[in-house]
Amino acid sequence: MKVLRVWLDGQSFTQKGTDIDPFPDLEPSTICNGDASCYDDTVLERLDDFMIDANAHGIKLIMTMHSFNALQAGDVYGAEFGTGFFYEQDFPQQAFDARLVHILNHVHATLGKPWKELNEYIFGFEAENEAMIGKGQEYIQDHQQWQCDRAQTIRGQLGDNSGILVMTGGESFLTESVQPGWLSCAALDLISIHAYGVGDLQTSALQPFVQQAQAAGKKLIMEEWGACFFDTENNCPNGDALSTDARNTNIRNFANAITGAGLAWLYWEVIPNTDPHDGSDYEIGIGDPSWSTLQGLAKQALQAPGAFDFSEFLL
Repeated sequence: MKVLRVWLDGQSFTQKGTDIDPFPDLEPSTICNGDASCYDDTVLERLDDFMIDANAHGIKLIMTMHSFNALQAGDVYGAEFGTGFFYEQDFPQQAFDARLVHILNHVHATLGKPWKELNEYIFGFEAENEAMIGKGQEYIQDHQQWQCDRAQTIRGQLGDNSGILVMTGGESFLTESVQPGWLSCAALDLISIHAYGVGDLQTSALQPFVQQAQAAGKKLIMEEWGACFFDTENNCPNGDALSTDARNTNIRNFANAITGAGLAWLYWEVIPNTDPHDGSDYEIGIGDPSWSTLQGLAKQALQAPGAFDFSEFLL
């Protein structure tokens, strides 16, 4: 493992069988809009500790600074603006940019430097996980500038030679994840693909997007993919459990297709406990029957040729 992705959304209860020490949202009760006294930095402070532990294991972090999941669930932005006006109106974009600036300038409790300077610990920043995902592909296409505007805010804090990548945070499938406006956005370095459909998880489907990114001078990464626990053509959450052999075959086929296209990848999702098989079950628990298969494929991917050079951004 070279990179681990973390979110800044608050959590108050067990997730997928993993016990969590509860912590609040960064903006727990109101939109802060740059008021430093309004933000609750508990999650940032916990990540201060975590990034040091990760670094000791040769791992950098992707910082996902918000999620559509939280917006849709009615966090302070969702409660006031919903999942449409948040992307369309000036004030929520201004206030959200202030959130990004606050995060980027958070001073690490031990290292004494703002996060925007911690390129030995942070691989990349992305404004939001799967921005606009619930709005559909046409909406995303019509509002591509939102992503570029947030990238410009992040870039304005990082500068041009920070050694930290500015990323998109992915969408729900391949063609949603790679938009022409993002390939032409000067502030973006890395386009994140999220894909679970069998048709997307093929080398032949991925290669044209690799070529588009190369032509645009951008990098691509498969930031989310997974192999469903159920026998539903990789469309979770319902169905009968696959045999371990069948699921491992799917994991191998998907991983080899992604690696074969020259893409680095992160699996969604590895959990530290036995998988309880809740909900949309792509999870693999450490020690589960498919864990060793995934481990082996990740090690193979490290030795495979890549379409994009990330060496300067890794430990």
